Amino acid sequence: MDKNILFLCAGNGEVWDFAKSIGVGLVSSAMNLTKILARNSSFEKVIFAGTCGLYEKGEIFDIIKSKAAVNIEISELLGLSYSPLNCDVPHETKINSSNFITTDKSVASKFYERGLLAENMEFFSVYKVAKSFGIPVFGVFCATNFCDENAHNDFIKNHKKAMDILENYIIKTYFSENRLADFPVK
Repeated sequence: MDKNILFLCAGNGEVWDFAKSIGVGLVSSAMNLTKILARNSSFEKVIFAGTCGLYEKGEIFDIIKSKAAVNIEISELLGLSYSPLNCDVPHETKINSSNFITTDKSVASKFYERGLLAENMEFFSVYKVAKSFGIPVFGVFCATNFCDENAHNDFIKNHKKAMDILENYIIKTYFSENRLADFPVK
């Protein structure tokens, strides 16, 4: 049976022909995905593809898949703020989202200690919006950098290769005739 799957990407340099761009950051991605799903909520799955930064473990260019996301800000980790939102980290969560990129290795280690593997700016909003429409959501990411003082330079240096690796992975996994896909597509 064919599945009706919506593939998404952020845009702004992270674009593929098979995915709809929804914008960079938590706000734009939430607004644009809400508009898409308000017009057509018949999708059986939403898959978001993008790059991510690793907090502590893993290798650059690793493929990371996640079924859930959280939004835990650095200020909360440092005891400078709290959120009335439920910030419990679900067991299967690997991705944290914020409108900021972590550039402090000790802070990245604190995220890792909370059970988080990596960060991507959009996935939390994609997760929350898709869930609000009752649609299962998944993220597929390629690591470009560690979250440390070199995060931005490493992201720039590794971005093109990570995009190619991620595109090849998605095409092989979700679009090939002989795929061993977790989430089959038409």
